[in-house]
Amino acid sequence: MPRFAANLTLMFTERPFLERFEAAAEAGFTAVEFLFPYEHPPGAIAERLRTFGLTQALFNLPPGDWAAGERGLAALPDRFEELRAGVETGLRYAKATGVARLHLMAGVAPADDSQAQAAYRRAVAWTAERLAREALDLVLEPINARNMPGYFLNDFDVAARLIRDLGLPNLKLQFDLYHCQILHGDVTMRLRALMPMVGHVQTASVPGRHEPGTGEMNDARLFAELDSLGYDGFVGCEYNPAGGTREGLGWFEAYRASQIRQPPSEAP
Repeated sequence: MPRFAANLTLMFTERPFLERFEAAAEAGFTAVEFLFPYEHPPGAIAERLRTFGLTQALFNLPPGDWAAGERGLAALPDRFEELRAGVETGLRYAKATGVARLHLMAGVAPADDSQAQAAYRRAVAWTAERLAREALDLVLEPINARNMPGYFLNDFDVAARLIRDLGLPNLKLQFDLYHCQILHGDVTMRLRALMPMVGHVQTASVPGRHEPGTGEMNDARLFAELDSLGYDGFVGCEYNPAGGTREGLGWFEAYRASQIRQPPSEAP
């Protein structure tokens, strides 16, 4: 059975952020992810993971000025030094939380711009090599233009080619079922083809980005496919609850008993 991670940026928003860890544990989740932890001290995040026996599955490296519309720095040629500083910030949170993988956002830039392509390749290679020194994986996620207009990395095949070309063992693909369906369709066949490089999976229904089982995809079938392919990582629940978070967790009942909680004494 898949191991699901509640995305605390989108789920349990009925509570303040630091209270969402307890809410996720109470609902039966044993792992969490979120977009960014940087508004809170690393120790505050670590304490909640430890208290509630939760594993930190993923978070994003600093994306630039999110409030101003920036969505990453990797494909921006003149922001490399800022990106490097952001990686060091992310690594402080990684050490505190015990997370095993971090996501590098590409940024808003034309996908066919040669300077953006060169900047992105350089940033990805440097970041993966820096994370390797800390025994961490770096994941890259293609994102559709409906949700993030102008995002540089908007094609799963482009991401896969770069990962293969760089050949860095800790550089992996973040496979979001929702984004794949919107960008390409044929999700099952892409999962089968790309599974050897997949380092993290996320899910949401299409087209509404709500709970699994509420859209056009057979989400339960895709979860079973992950099992059959031997995927043993986390599936991040990066969806917007259609109503209250707890009220929308009916889909999770079939998986709740199979989730494995980390003992608090061993939490990061």
